[in-house]
Amino acid sequence: MAADLLHILRSVGLDQKEAALYLSGLQLGAAPASEYAKAAKLNRITAYNTLEGLARRGLVTVAKKARAKWYLPVPPEQLSIEARKNADALSRVLPELRSLQGKDHRRPVVRYFEGWEGIRRVYEDTFTAKSELLNFANSAVVRTYWPNYDEEYVGERVKQGIRLRGIAPDDEAGRRVHGEDKKRLREIRLVPAKDFDFTNEINVYDHKVAICSFGSAQNMFGVIIESKEVAETQRQIFEMAWRYAGKR
Repeated sequence: MAADLLHILRSVGLDQKEAALYLSGLQLGAAPASEYAKAAKLNRITAYNTLEGLARRGLVTVAKKARAKWYLPVPPEQLSIEARKNADALSRVLPELRSLQGKDHRRPVVRYFEGWEGIRRVYEDTFTAKSELLNFANSAVVRTYWPNYDEEYVGERVKQGIRLRGIAPDDEAGRRVHGEDKKRLREIRLVPAKDFDFTNEINVYDHKVAICSFGSAQNMFGVIIESKEVAETQRQIFEMAWRYAGKR
């Protein structure tokens, strides 16, 4: 039984015995507790009690055959759905959980992501925004690496009703993107490209600051800083730049 599979199952809420029995069940199919116990190398009583617990949680089904109970694990896809439900539920209550912490115990959270897939994860986090996105970006750079950016990212942002105010270099790409502002739930102000040729992208939302550094294909990374103080300072810096851009 692969150790990495056990580890993954434990990470979604199964303990060691539950994970071992679930994996055994995928290989056995419907079987009595005694066969599960043998396959998972557990004693029969432990296997029976653990399977009953999994049944109460809806992770195995139970059928009676003759005088014995036979157990069958739910498909892995169902387990994945349950794990996502738990993760989504936790995400929804994070603000409430954080509010329970004493002010003196709250510390900034910094998450680092490497490579293009890491940068995609940073963009995905912006979909959690309850406030508008405040954005410094070079309109051409991200679209160079992500040809379907407008359809996949901007389209999803619009679908979720997340508004954006952005500052971008006044170049061909910036003007083209700016021309689509109304249908893209955004307002972009352009600044001289010769003075402000951004290569990094910064998004400020809620209590977060997300930074994507493109640099080169071999040296991409993203950072999410979660701190009320840092986000508020960056928000004020954006507003100062926004006023400057509005005078052009």
